[in-house]
Amino acid sequence: MDIQELNNRSRDIFRIIVETYLDSGEPIGSRTVSRISGIDLSPASVRNVMADLEEFGLLSSPHTSAGRLPTEAGLRLFVDGLLEIGDLTSEQRAEIESRCAATGRGVEEVLAEATQMLSGLSHCASLVMAPKQNAPLKQIEFVHLQPGRGLVVLVFENGSVENRIISLPPGLPPSALVQAANYLNARLAGRTFEEISSLVHDEMTLRQAELDSLTAEVVESGLATWAGGERAESTLIVRGRANLLEEDAATGNLERIRQLFDDLESKRDLLRLLESAREGSGVKIFIGAETNLFSLSGSSVIVSPYMNGAGEIVGVVGVIGPTRLNYARIIPMVDYTAKIIGTIL
Repeated sequence: MDIQELNNRSRDIFRIIVETYLDSGEPIGSRTVSRISGIDLSPASVRNVMADLEEFGLLSSPHTSAGRLPTEAGLRLFVDGLLEIGDLTSEQRAEIESRCAATGRGVEEVLAEATQMLSGLSHCASLVMAPKQNAPLKQIEFVHLQPGRGLVVLVFENGSVENRIISLPPGLPPSALVQAANYLNARLAGRTFEEISSLVHDEMTLRQAELDSLTAEVVESGLATWAGGERAESTLIVRGRANLLEEDAATGNLERIRQLFDDLESKRDLLRLLESAREGSGVKIFIGAETNLFSLSGSSVIVSPYMNGAGEIVGVVGVIGPTRLNYARIIPMVDYTAKIIGTIL
């Protein structure tokens, strides 16, 4: 649901309920809302609006006589469409800068200090993902988590290990992840991401050249024809199938074409997986059930990527807390910390 689908009255009441809940952690009743300045409505009118918001899945009630709480979907809508982000004070900025200062310290020490500082300022747990490696890979594994989401485990030759949340190509079956890992692990041999991606591109180029040659041959012979749009999305329509039974060479060519189609499609999925693994940095805010990747039901995670001097995302820093986080205060805190870490790097 989009926030624009709510009328002004519903939007105002929804915002008041969420903000009051984030401040108190308690269910909010219609009488409380009606007494708030700016809401010129009776408790009965507020109850009607709250009932509509509950029907939309944005509010829920602990029990019949209680007030309303925002659902996780409601919190998501609030964060995406109504949240007014606060700004850090000059004192908070100065503290973050001084605590993250790199003088005489290595990157790991700076990151450890940054997480401790964030935990103290936010009164929540904090997390950090160290700079991503570009060292040669030793092993790679893909794990299917849920539709469209996966985990890639990277083991580098220098002994370090990284876990990254990635987006999966639509409709990719879990078995394809196993095949992709087997294919890559057989060809890693100390190669970096860039080198293994280049290798896959080269193999695709060879397969495409062979496919173009074979399809031209069978189309010119009149045994098949192309249909559809671009070559990569086209369909080869075979004619005179009965005649092909007596032509072993033509039948073999068509089977090879089918194999090449399958191979190229799997290579495209593989490249998308590699690209996701290389760039994967997650989303900035996970709310409630969205944090199941962290095995923390009922929690929220706010993360911000930090970059190196080349503008490349190399890591992530963030905060973990209850869904009733002070989002307006913590979001800029995490964001500014990420910027400071990036400046240091």
